[in-house]
Amino acid sequence: MNNQSDTSSIILVVEDVNETRDGIEKLLKADGYRVTLARDEKDAIESAQRVPPNLILVSVAGLPHEVVIAARHIRELAAVGENVPVVVFCIAEIDEGDEVAIGKNVYITRPDNFNQLRTLLARLLNEIPIAA
Repeated sequence: MNNQSDTSSIILVVEDVNETRDGIEKLLKADGYRVTLARDEKDAIESAQRVPPNLILVSVAGLPHEVVIAARHIRELAAVGENVPVVVFCIAEIDEGDEVAIGKNVYITRPDNFNQLRTLLARLLNEIPIAA
């Protein structure tokens, strides 16, 4: 995945499990992305305010609707705007009644392999202009 946005894009990874967060960081960096890390919603808001991300990947423990709410709070409180995609990455399927499609949010169930996530991130990052 070597396109122009890969080396310019900053992905904020919000993950509460150290090993998973570290693994996602290594894989994204290997693809050429710049990565910032957060352990929870509060850390993510602070990180996004310091270094505005081009995409936010939220993968924290909780029921799917709780993770969606956390993603919404991160977007609103960090003031990153509607053009920044937020990918909600959960283990469980989401109920139809949960609000998922706010702004450019995307919900996916954790894939069987990382390539599904990599493809989605590359597609989303190619759809938005990269800030200079």
